[in-house]
Amino acid sequence: MPRVSEQHLAARRQQIIDAAATCFVRDGFHGTSMQDVIREADLSVGAFYRYFRSKTELIRAIAEQVVSELINDFDALVAVEPPPPLLEVIRSGLRTADKRVDGDQRAKIAIQVWGEAVRDPELGDLVAGIYRQIRSRFTAIARHARDAGQLEPGIDPEAAGAVLFGLLQGYLLQRLLVGRLDIDTYINGVAALFTAHPGAMSS
Repeated sequence: MPRVSEQHLAARRQQIIDAAATCFVRDGFHGTSMQDVIREADLSVGAFYRYFRSKTELIRAIAEQVVSELINDFDALVAVEPPPPLLEVIRSGLRTADKRVDGDQRAKIAIQVWGEAVRDPELGDLVAGIYRQIRSRFTAIARHARDAGQLEPGIDPEAAGAVLFGLLQGYLLQRLLVGRLDIDTYINGVAALFTAHPGAMSS
């Protein structure tokens, strides 16, 4: 029997991942069975289970692809020298995310996984690991801005990174559930909060 090439195996695996993403977007995570994905991929049961054993494994594969693309985008923002103003970095990050939402239906799967992760420990661990990777990039952005004198010297980059990551999550959630947002309006709101009178934020 001829040996199957690595290229063939990778292509077959991607075929399954694409089929799963199509099913999850169309029918939802709960509404999709493994049989649905097998039919969408147009494979035999034996061929399919050679690659994936569960929906969680499929979600992991989809997420790893999306996250690697996002991390590359955010790493590029961190690498810019000298660092542009922080609000411009945020604006660039939102525009990058916006383009991915427009051009990639896989973004819609994220909201389904968020809800499922609350009750499924395995998915919860997956989501937590993914978000730690992305949040670390925002921590790097905050540290970069602090070192460039754009933030107060004593600011904690970890805390600032968590807030910046929250801005992205909030934007994407509204973008997917409410509809298109104007990025400039969103950034203006962020800027207004950044420059609020110190007493306005005190308890």
